[in-house]
Amino acid sequence: MKLHLLVRPTQSLFLLTLLTVLLFTNIDKANSQHESEKKEYIVSVIGFYNVENLFDTINDPRINDVEFTPEGSNKWNSKKYFEKLDNLSKVIEQLGVQEYTPDGFAVLGLSEVENRRVLEDLANTERLKKRNYQVVHYDGPDGRGVDVAFFYNPKYFKYISSKPHKTVVEGLDNFRTRDQLLLTGELMGERVHFIVAHWPSRVGGEKSSRPNRIAAANIARSIIDSIQEAEPNAKIFMMGDLNDNPDDISIKKHLRSNGNINKVKDDELFNPFFELYKKGIGSNAYRDTWSLFDQILLSPGLIKGEHETFQYWKREIFNKPFLVQPSGRFQGYPFRTFAGGTYLGGYSDHFPTLVYLLRKK
Repeated sequence: MKLHLLVRPTQSLFLLTLLTVLLFTNIDKANSQHESEKKEYIVSVIGFYNVENLFDTINDPRINDVEFTPEGSNKWNSKKYFEKLDNLSKVIEQLGVQEYTPDGFAVLGLSEVENRRVLEDLANTERLKKRNYQVVHYDGPDGRGVDVAFFYNPKYFKYISSKPHKTVVEGLDNFRTRDQLLLTGELMGERVHFIVAHWPSRVGGEKSSRPNRIAAANIARSIIDSIQEAEPNAKIFMMGDLNDNPDDISIKKHLRSNGNINKVKDDELFNPFFELYKKGIGSNAYRDTWSLFDQILLSPGLIKGEHETFQYWKREIFNKPFLVQPSGRFQGYPFRTFAGGTYLGGYSDHFPTLVYLLRKK
């Protein structure tokens, strides 16, 4: 089977023309018989991006953000802040942009943002303001004051509701980490649900901190189960910086995920990034080792249809050369804003991740 992809835009939706050439061979004849079927598809893009410490320059007494103030250790001032916004806008402007999706993503999950103001500043940068991104954000309980959030393009996504879910770890009453944010709406007319998360970090060691991420996975799974109980074929995207890899117990067992699209059970999620991780491809690096913490997992409703509704097509780690540290100690790593207390003027210590969906016209 050979797939030939041609593209042409329509008024507000951009269609992918998929020409499938099927070759039928008659074993009793020497000649082959050819049949062509032409179908048109709408493409939609969903993404996630850990933007690495997007703080304003104002000291908020409710959180521990002193290092990101002009008087703090990072000497975080307006010049650096606006340079950070400009850098991030350069990345976000390009996410998911193809000939058949010139507006890029419909919905983007975000993590490590301080407040709604920094999101609005980012959405109003020169590169992004034409997209009219809308913001979904709640102030959460994290001690450093970083939250998860969403950008969405109202041209393709209609907001219905949102709700933050607190991550509770048994036995740690004072544990403060990021909420997991649920967003429900319509993606070009189809009801969909998004959960964006930034699970507890590995500070103190992977093993000792593992129960915290298992607790977060259990909460995410309970949200998904509740949605599926009400909507058995619900289309759910579970995304975020999970601080674990696709084969870790929190994601495989507690979130119940499967990297083989052909073997996903009704009570599991499909993890399209599992295969990339097994090939040694990552979204973030630490001590010369690549990890793939930034994932987007999909419910069975997004993988078991015949493209009459939106279904999974492909995934991408957006690791363009300009996002890679060009030299120095961290050469080859994601080009981040700070490293070892030194201002580098980069983008983030994580690469964005994307999934592409197809639906017949």
